[in-house]
Amino acid sequence: MERVAFLVEKTGERIPCLLNPDSVVVRRLAGVRSRQSSSGPLTGAGLKDDPLLYTGGGMTEILLDLLFDVSLVDANSNIEDVRDMTAPLTQLAEGVEGDDGYGAPPPVRFVWGKAWNVPGVVAAVAERLEYFDASGVPRRSWLRMRLVRTGETAAAEPTAPSDLSVISDLPNVNEVAPEELRFHQLKGAGEEGGEEEGGGGGERLDEIAALHYGDPAWWRVIAAFNGIQDPWDIAPGQLLMIPPDSSVGGKA
Repeated sequence: MERVAFLVEKTGERIPCLLNPDSVVVRRLAGVRSRQSSSGPLTGAGLKDDPLLYTGGGMTEILLDLLFDVSLVDANSNIEDVRDMTAPLTQLAEGVEGDDGYGAPPPVRFVWGKAWNVPGVVAAVAERLEYFDASGVPRRSWLRMRLVRTGETAAAEPTAPSDLSVISDLPNVNEVAPEELRFHQLKGAGEEGGEEEGGGGGERLDEIAALHYGDPAWWRVIAAFNGIQDPWDIAPGQLLMIPPDSSVGGKA
C-alpha cells in the first residue's frame, strides 16, 4: 500500500488515503468522433471505417483503487465508521453550486510522491464496505474512483497563478518592503510538517502555497518569485521567500 493524498484546490483541504498500487489504469480518449450529416452518420457501403472528425481536446481518466480502514488510523481519532473517512472523497463527486447556479465537482489534485501531481475532478466513485460490527457499522472500505484530468487553468480565477500575466507582474524582491516579506524553510521527509517517510520527499510547493495563501494552486507564484525552474528539484532546508498577499491579487 502507498500513501497518497487529494488536495481540494479551493479550500486547501488535504485528504490522505492508501492506494493499492497493484495497478493504476490511465485511459485516454482522443478528440475524435464520427462525421455526421443532416440525416445521420456520414458513411457508405464501400468504406471499411467511418470518416472521422478531429475535434481536438479529448479526455484522460485515471482509475484508482483506494483503501480505508479504521484500524490503520491513530487510536486517538475515535473513528468507528469507515464512512467518516471516505465521506470527504465521495462528496467530491456530489458537485457544489457555483456562482451561476449550476453544480460542478470541485477541482482537486491527486498527489503521489513526486511522480504524480494530477489536476482533475472526481467523476465517479464506487465503495465496497467490509468488516461490519454487530450494529452494522462498516470498518473497512475499498473505494474505486474515476478521476478525470483537467487542464491547469480549468478552474482558475482570472487572477490565478496559471495566468502568466500575474507571474510576470510579480515585484522584484528588492521592491518588497522587508516587513512584508515572509520566509519558509522547506522541511524534509519525517520532519514535523514534512511528508511522511516513503511519501516521496519533504514539503511540496503546493502545500506551502496552501499554508500561506489558502490555495495550493498558487505554488507557481512562489516558484517564480524564488527563480525555481523545476518544482521537484528543491532540497529540504532551502529558505523560500513568500511574496506578500498584495502582490498576488490580495489572496489571504
